[in-house]
Amino acid sequence: MNPNFHKKVLKNGMVVLFEKRDIPVISVAFAVRNGGINESLNEKGISHFIEHMLYKGTPTRDSKKISEEIEKNGGILNGFTDECITAYWCKMPSKHIDIALDVLGDMVRNPLFDEKEVEKERKVIFEEIKMRKDNPGIYVMDEIQRMLYDKPLGDNLIGTYETMNSIDRKKLVNRFNEVYKPNNMILCVVGNADFNKILKFAEKNFGNESGKVPHYNVSKKNEKKIEKRKGIDQSVFAFAYHVPLHEDKKNHVAEVLSTLMAEGMSSRLFSEIREKRNLAYSISGDSNINKDFSYNLIKIGTTKENIEKVKKLILEEFQKVAKALTEKELNQVKEQIIGNYNISMEDSQSQMASLLANEISGKAEEFYEFEKNILDVKLEDVKKMANIKDYSFFALVPE
Repeated sequence: MNPNFHKKVLKNGMVVLFEKRDIPVISVAFAVRNGGINESLNEKGISHFIEHMLYKGTPTRDSKKISEEIEKNGGILNGFTDECITAYWCKMPSKHIDIALDVLGDMVRNPLFDEKEVEKERKVIFEEIKMRKDNPGIYVMDEIQRMLYDKPLGDNLIGTYETMNSIDRKKLVNRFNEVYKPNNMILCVVGNADFNKILKFAEKNFGNESGKVPHYNVSKKNEKKIEKRKGIDQSVFAFAYHVPLHEDKKNHVAEVLSTLMAEGMSSRLFSEIREKRNLAYSISGDSNINKDFSYNLIKIGTTKENIEKVKKLILEEFQKVAKALTEKELNQVKEQIIGNYNISMEDSQSQMASLLANEISGKAEEFYEFEKNILDVKLEDVKKMANIKDYSFFALVPE
């Protein structure tokens, strides 16, 4: 355990996370345990819509004042919505932590949801939907989740034109009032600050109200689809497979397998598909592990003619790993993962996001056990997971 890490659950259920660092920079986030996975089919995108609206003003700050208080003091301000979390964060000189806490705390407690701003932001989200569809790399990543899960999880968390048109101010306010309560919230700070002062701020500014986050069942599936599109020259496809849930070692196994296969220029698929055969330019992998759903994916850009050939090579490479992975190669991959983990901790914002992710999926303090958990991954477990029985596949190809 990191001696500079502190955690406290307040009487109202709010979790406060803090990692002390002797640097002149502070990263601060308020997060809520709510995202796309907590939405029904007819309200897809409401969590993301609420995220946008919280930057649009409170009774004491309009949107310009919110951004100016952070940015004019040398900070950056942003937020994100994921399947299991929505977060509002800033990074700024540590001497301005009081400003960071005050501005972000005001946003998550007192949003106005001004009717005119709701309609304006609806149009902004329509443009964001278009942007995601127009970008083949992003579109393929959105679509592969449709191939892996039935609705509502299978639908994109940004929503659709239909759901965005149906979500009015009343629905936004109702969902905000249901979910944005202390027992569903996490305050995370990484940098040079006083933990007791952070606790005092949280205790003073957040009451004892409780909220409830909706929960919907996750139904897995595997589907394969090729979609044609005019105006593109390269094919982009995603190959994905489910990995076990609620088995921590298996989840770390998934991270090891993902890195081994497709993360970095030394990965097996990069070597086999790009370096040996020149069949693709971009090859990347990722492990998307959550407490309610988990999968590994590989994304590749290639020609329309080479898709089947590349897919065949992927499956063959997995079988090679399943049959003949060595301890030497496994240890090299572990060293790579642990090195990347240490590098990621250099940035306070990255560390803040990692602590939040670990708290959402289990306990933040487990983040500091990552190296041990990776080292504990067994060769036979990686080989067993590599023996893929089924998978999902989505390709966007030129017409």
